[in-house]
Amino acid sequence: MNLTIPGTTLKYSEAARNDSFSMIAPVLEATGGLTLSQLSTLTGLEGTTIQNWIKRGWVTATKGKKYSEKQVLRILLINMMRGPVKLEEIARLMEYVNGDVEDTSDDIIDDKTLYNILCRIIYTAEDEGAYSPEALRKLIAEEIGKCPQEVRANEEKLLKAMFVMATGCRIAYLKNEMDKTLAEIQTEK
Repeated sequence: MNLTIPGTTLKYSEAARNDSFSMIAPVLEATGGLTLSQLSTLTGLEGTTIQNWIKRGWVTATKGKKYSEKQVLRILLINMMRGPVKLEEIARLMEYVNGDVEDTSDDIIDDKTLYNILCRIIYTAEDEGAYSPEALRKLIAEEIGKCPQEVRANEEKLLKAMFVMATGCRIAYLKNEMDKTLAEIQTEK
């Protein structure tokens, strides 16, 4: 089981299972957004990395010094896949699903729903050992099937994109575990 909520440094809890973003949303609501320092703590990313993603147009620019829900979600989605998936490919994948980062009218699925679905797929895949491409595609199709009709209208596109996303997340998790074990081996010498 993932020890953290995907894309974050937050410890996993069963409360996050169906709506992972609900663990983050109250803080955003109470503070009117996250500061760069808070966002760095939440994601484990350097502030310069986050700012670079904004400069490249992968995340909308901040208004003031706080990061909105929309920006936090996009950063979490990118962070979930980075490592095994090149950042430029993640940006193209996000554009494939939701078009222009500044324009939500062309979105197939909003980032909050996308994030929560991906988290549920990751948790379920880990619980069931559903790591084969066929099993993962089945989980994704089941989750898309629960979405409103306007989302399901783009099912084929979402199936492809979410397969890449979920696979990238799993690979990132496994690579992190591999790196920890390699570090342990190095300290034993």
